[in-house]
This record gives sequence, structure tokens and C-alpha cells, in this order.
Amino acid sequence: MNKRWKIIALWVVPIALVILITFQIIGTANTSNNQVNKGTSNSLSRNTTVTKISYGRFLDYLNAGRVTSVDIYEGGRNAVVEAVDPEIDNRVQRLRVDLPGLAPELVNSLKDGGISFDIHPPRTAPAGLGILGNLLFPLILIAGLILLSRRSNSMPGGPGQAMQFGKTKARFAMEAETGVKFDDVAGINEAKQDLEEVVTFLKQPERFTSVGAQIPKGVLLVGPPGTGKTLLAKAIAGEAGVPFFSLSGSEFVEMFVGVGASRVRDLFKRAKENSPCLIFIDEIDAVGRQRGAGIGGGNDEREQTLNQLLTEMDGFEGNSGIIIIAATNRPDVLDSALMRPGRFDRQVSVDAPDISGRLSILEVHSRNKKLEEDLTLESIARRTPGFTGADLANLLNEAAILTARRRKKLIGLSEIDDAVDRIVAGMEGQPLVDGRSKRLIAYHEVGHALIGSLVKAHDPVQKVTVIPRGQAKGLTWFSPDDDQMLVSRAQLKARIMAALGGRAAEDIIFGKSEVTTGAGGDVQQVASMARQMVTRFGMSSLGPMSLEGESQEVFVGRSLMTTSDISDEISKQIDEQVRKIVKQCYKETLEIVSSNRNAMDKLVEILIEKETIDGEEFCEILSNFTDIPKKERFIPALNK
Repeated sequence: MNKRWKIIALWVVPIALVILITFQIIGTANTSNNQVNKGTSNSLSRNTTVTKISYGRFLDYLNAGRVTSVDIYEGGRNAVVEAVDPEIDNRVQRLRVDLPGLAPELVNSLKDGGISFDIHPPRTAPAGLGILGNLLFPLILIAGLILLSRRSNSMPGGPGQAMQFGKTKARFAMEAETGVKFDDVAGINEAKQDLEEVVTFLKQPERFTSVGAQIPKGVLLVGPPGTGKTLLAKAIAGEAGVPFFSLSGSEFVEMFVGVGASRVRDLFKRAKENSPCLIFIDEIDAVGRQRGAGIGGGNDEREQTLNQLLTEMDGFEGNSGIIIIAATNRPDVLDSALMRPGRFDRQVSVDAPDISGRLSILEVHSRNKKLEEDLTLESIARRTPGFTGADLANLLNEAAILTARRRKKLIGLSEIDDAVDRIVAGMEGQPLVDGRSKRLIAYHEVGHALIGSLVKAHDPVQKVTVIPRGQAKGLTWFSPDDDQMLVSRAQLKARIMAALGGRAAEDIIFGKSEVTTGAGGDVQQVASMARQMVTRFGMSSLGPMSLEGESQEVFVGRSLMTTSDISDEISKQIDEQVRKIVKQCYKETLEIVSSNRNAMDKLVEILIEKETIDGEEFCEILSNFTDIPKKERFIPALNK
């Protein structure tokens, strides 16, 4: 029965019950009236008016000999009487009277008086129809109650679900047909190698137990969003072919105390019944956060749930054959008891892929995409440093959408570039028409690109544009070194100078009184990088010390306040060092912009006319005015 018919039945059955009960009550009450009305209708057929009289008056008429005939209905409860009225020429009257019952003395009186009388038995329904009616009503009533009960059970929060709060909400598959295999997971070969051993242990445990190895109880997948943690879990389930439980960490926690712990117990109970099996908990940080951090203390519902999870994973009873796979992008907030060996024995890092990994991911996601011959996956992989697997899948999808919108049959390099710009910076807006605003933005963006090109330690320029995207009125892209894992002091200083290049250009060209708020985001970025150089990386005159400090939450009265273990004197010195770094970088940036004023004016004219200049053209124009330092970059060879 589909949803539509269920809704119809839900309304029709109660209405039918109400109508049936109403008709039965009305029918019972009016049966006598129907019989009397029939006698009345017979009387009316003789054009005689029927008048209702009392029983006492009827007896007076009977004793006076005025009654000529009597028709008795409903077993003696009602009667229609014909009586003579001597005052009106012995005219016959039709009278209706309510009798107290068919008494023997009344019948004898009618016989003694020679009065014609007739007793009419009540009309009843056939016996079969009566039995059917008596059975139909209880059946309809029971069916209606069952339907309403099932309806309340299916509704969220219905009374029928009161006993279901403690049951696990895990999706269960006896044969995990996720449609994902390890061949469908690319770009994270190291993580795949660790997890392939888990699959082998589930399929061939004797291969490991013969040398004394034990199956890992838990595997924690750690990595930024979009790197493929959930995809890996699906691949493990698809490869292992064992029962698979999957749920999110937030599904354990409810507003009712004890529900989360009950769900954990029910989950492991079902898992033990189906072992060997896999349990996948996504976003485990929702339930596994450090205990003692909440205001609720030990009575907090989330902490009770975590305590039960810790007990089930490594308590008094072993969980042989049950492997727990959890995923999170916040391992720093997880409880230390959850992270120890014996619970999560392995931590597998799932990081953003390098250029070879991106190429493998693109090969997977481009299987159903039509690319132009001159567009290679290697070129796309080189243009997308820092992209995760989810970003690359979204990139190809956006490029396909742009191709269809432009009524093209093949995806080209222009669609890839526009898709990258859209993902990184947002949707393209309408070009500016205001000449002054467009010129100011052009000088601002050229200032960024000029510093990035002339400072050797900075990444090369990829593109400069004055076309608005997202919240930005203009943008400058740089192409970073793909495999650059460590950042030097010179590179951090170069990034600070490039971020200040826009404000420096406004200052030199338009004067200090005409600088705008367009450098607001740049200034925040500069302050963050300079502070990290001082407090985190030890790149200041304060020495190689970590001065970040640890914040602590304490109650002052009834207010919760955050305090730091850094003294006021050290905080003052940190602020002085940050200002010193920023001032020195801004001074050098102003010098570079001032000495290359002619080149900047030429580049601004071309940018206003073309609205977008790519990195190669920008450097070619700039090289006509000054020498550009050669960027030393390492680009790894792609695996063919």
C-alpha cells in the first residue's frame, strides 16, 4: 500500500466509524417513530388528521364507547385510534396515543366492547444481515485502531516509538554492496595499503594468526574534508564482503539522558551477532571529544555515550571479529582514551594528494567526460595544487556544466580555467564600468602581481584580473610549488610583501588619503602570518621559542572566561615584533613599487583594456622594464 492510500484510509476509516455509530443510534431511537409514521401515512391516505392524546383520555374514550378501532404498534407501545366525535355529527377522528404496554386487561376491554383492533409486529432486518452488521462494526473498529497505531509508530516522535529511542540507527547491510572498490579510490596509495591489510585479515585471518598477529580493533582515518575518508570506508566494505554497519557520530547523542549509551550497546550487540563485521562511524569527533571540557561534567549525555563506547571497544569482554573504522578531520579534540592502542590501533592519514595522486583521481573522475585532444589530465593536475579528491570531482563537473552551457561537445582548457576560478574565488560577476573604480582596482591587483614577480622567494604569477568574483572586485592568482612541504623565512616574508603590494600601489599612485578598504583582507592575512612567525615558528629576535600559549576556560563569578598562560610582558614583546616585521616588509614593498612606476602604469593600461592577463604575458611585459628573478621551482615527473 503506497503512501497515498494510507493517508486516504487514515481519514476514511474514522469517518466511517462515526457515521456507522451515528446511524445505529438514530436508527434505534426512531424505529418506533417509523412504525407510527407508517400508520400515520395510512391515516393521511384517508384525508383524516391525526391528533395525539394521552393514555388517560384514551381510556375515557374507550369507556364512553367512542372508540371504533385500534391499531397497535411496537409491541403495545404506540397505537392509532379511530374515535367518534358526537359534538361534530359523529365525525371519525384519528388519534395517536402512547401506551404503557400491551396489558391483557386492555385487550380484554377491546374484546368486551366489540372494538376492532389489530396488533402490528415490529419490522426487523433479516437474521443474516443483523449478524453481519454486528460483526462488521467491531472489525472496522479494530482495523481503525491498528491503522492509527501503525501510523503513530511511523511518525517521528510518535508514541509507538517510545521504546525505540535506545535502538541503534546504524544502516546495516549483510552483504555490503557499496559499489566502491579499492580500484575506485585513487591518490591515497599509502592509506590504501594499510587498509588492504584489514580486508585481508577479514578474508584470510589464518595468514596472520599463524604468526601470532592479532586483528586491529579500530582504524582511525584522519585528514581534511574531501580527501576520501568515507570513500575508503565504502571500499573496505565492498572489498571485504562482510556485514557492514555505518552511521554518524551525531546519531548516538539525543536530548534524553542515557539514550546514546543504550544505542552503543545495541550497536555492538548486533555487531557481535553478525561477526566478523565492520562498523564505520563518520565524524566521530561529535561523540568522542575530550571528556571534562563540557560544563555538564560526568553527567553530560555525550560523555556517558563516550564512556560506553570506550567500554565496548576494549572492556571486560573482547570484541573478536569486529573492526571499527572511524573518520574525523579534528583528531586534536578526541579523547586520549579513545586514541590509545587497543581501541584505535592504527591512525591512517588521508592527506590532500600530490600531483601524481591528482592525476590518478582525475583518471577516475574523467571516465565519462569528453575532453578535447589538446587538453590532457597532466595539465589539469599541474593547475590544481592543493585540490582534494572532492575538489577535483567538482572541478570536472563544473567544467562539464560550462561546456553544456556554451553548447560545446568537448571540455576544453577555457572551461577548466573558468571552473578553477569559480571553485577558488566564486562565481564571475559583471565587469566594472566605472572608470575610476576600475583603475583603482587595476593598480591594486597589479601591485600584488608586481611584488610576487620581482621578489625571488615568491611563487610565480598565474593570472591577474579585474573581473569581480564572489566578494572580490579583482583577483591575483599565484601558482605555488606543488611539493613544497616546508616554508622558509624568506618565503613567508615574500608572501607578506605580496599581500601588502595592493595597499602600497594605492599609497604610491593615489596618496595616503585615497587608500581604500579593498586591502582589508590583505591586512588580516599579513597580521596572521607575521604573528605566526613570532609565536609559532620562532622567526623573530625573541628567539626560537613557541609563544602561542595555551588558553584555559575558567569561571569568574558566573561568567566563563578564557585566559592564557602568556604574561602581559611577553604579549607586549610579541606585538612589537609583529609590528616590526610588517613595517619592514611594507617599507621594502613601497620601494619596489616606486622604482617600477612606469612598468605598473603600462600593465594597468593593458589590464583595463583586456580585463584579464595571464602570468606569462604579465612577466613578458614586465621584463621590458626590469629584470625578473628566475624562480627555482621543483616540479616532479608524472608517472606514466
